[in-house]
Amino acid sequence: MSAPRWEAGADLVVVGTGVAGLTAALRAHSLGLRVLVVTKGSAEDGNTRWAQGGVAVVLPGEHDEGDSVERHVADTLVAGAGLCDEAAVRAIIADGPAAVTRLRALGAVFDPGADGRLARTREGGHSAFRVVHAGGDATGAEVERALLAAARDGRVPVLENHVAVQAVRTPAGAVAGLLVLDAAGVPGVLGAPAVLLASGGLGQLYQATSNPEVATGDGLALAMRAGAPVADVEFLQFHPTVLYTGQGARGRCPLVTEAVRGEGAVLVDATGARVMRGLHPLEDLAPRDVVAAAITRHMALERGGVDDHVFLDATHLDGVTFAKRFPTVYAACRAAGVDPTREPIPVAPAAHFACGGVMSTVDGRTAVAGLYAAGEVASTGLHGANRLASNSLLEGLVVGTRAAEAVALDLAAGRLADPRLAVVGDLPVAPVAERDSLQRVMSRYAAIGREAEGLAVVGSVLDVSAVDCLLDTRERVEDAALTLVGRALIASAAARTESRGCHVRTDFPARDDGAWWRSLVVRLNPSGQPVLARPTALRGAA
Repeated sequence: MSAPRWEAGADLVVVGTGVAGLTAALRAHSLGLRVLVVTKGSAEDGNTRWAQGGVAVVLPGEHDEGDSVERHVADTLVAGAGLCDEAAVRAIIADGPAAVTRLRALGAVFDPGADGRLARTREGGHSAFRVVHAGGDATGAEVERALLAAARDGRVPVLENHVAVQAVRTPAGAVAGLLVLDAAGVPGVLGAPAVLLASGGLGQLYQATSNPEVATGDGLALAMRAGAPVADVEFLQFHPTVLYTGQGARGRCPLVTEAVRGEGAVLVDATGARVMRGLHPLEDLAPRDVVAAAITRHMALERGGVDDHVFLDATHLDGVTFAKRFPTVYAACRAAGVDPTREPIPVAPAAHFACGGVMSTVDGRTAVAGLYAAGEVASTGLHGANRLASNSLLEGLVVGTRAAEAVALDLAAGRLADPRLAVVGDLPVAPVAERDSLQRVMSRYAAIGREAEGLAVVGSVLDVSAVDCLLDTRERVEDAALTLVGRALIASAAARTESRGCHVRTDFPARDDGAWWRSLVVRLNPSGQPVLARPTALRGAA
């Protein structure tokens, strides 16, 4: 049967148990809202725990001489290649110190420095040492641990192994809950006047990614089907350095944090020649899009006879220092048979972070009443065409808090719908492409280097291979989301005939501010196809 067979209710349903979702749930709970958190796997399965670098933040009394929030803003705007919303950038970064203070009050422990202040490192695109970290290179794991412990201590209910299928809406189009599948695949309804999407990214669109298997773009697809516009989806950031484990690497690949380069490691090819020398004033600490594109070009030239990876040389660090500062990276390298203190680490770019997403304000509000978004699934205007390193945990902490407060305000003001007015239907049917084929063509034609003919190939493969299926299992929900999100990305990437940030068109290598100094917005047309909406100005923070 495809009709819902059970139901539950709350004031706010949060989809996702990463930094944005749990931060929002805890804040909403503290404001007296009835909160229900939903995740399709276990509570620990999300992307947050894999974040290595840290939180980019300028803390009062704990920053480099001359560093400031204003400099952090400036670095973010430069990395975003002209497409950041400056008001949103300023609002989020200004809230960073308070957000980190709240996180530490919940029990998160950051690494201390030798001077009694928090230890700080520097990553690509940053002009100062302002990235605070935990466990050396296990910041995400510590953030996730602290938030989950606080949620469990506060008795915030978490429904594990429940996958969100689609938004439930009123006849007026307002979101009033979620249609979900429980652990046994039985459909049910979670009625709520507010739904917050904090479901993460879409790295599983590609064969190799730093993302876990849950990152299938579910929230982005759900929002589009609910009528919300998405923006900047062509800007998919590839991390320059994941551990290369051999030809045909698939799925989640171990990340080699950018902070290794922050401690002096350099990229070299098989001959020992520097990859980044002379290519950017910051060389190995250039913004991620610059480094990833440079590595890709270098591999294409088969420098040293190697065309699928380069090397990260950190041999200047002794074994004790490396293992203590980067225990996660060290363990991954040793598991792959590499001793990073004696030999360069083989690395290659892999799909990492979606800079675009559901169009939302810095308070998480979207164009659809009752639907909110925070974290990687959202497009607040912070990242623009390329995210500055370690701004992601920061955004989750800040916007998660602000979104919860926005929900409380909207509820009190009577702006949200009564869940009893929701029209609840059967499980939906949606186009589903075969995942392996989708990942192969996306990796081949829609990764770092794109051109018109290749993007057309991806579109044709999706058109030919997609089959309408009832979304009655987690796998089908995920594959339908990947299919829809892939089509949205292709539509934007084909339209943007320039290279900007992490969107690189080999047939249009120049940046074109005259024609493309704006975000591209995608909506679903009446037949359910993602199409470009009318041009829009950059978003404000309101």
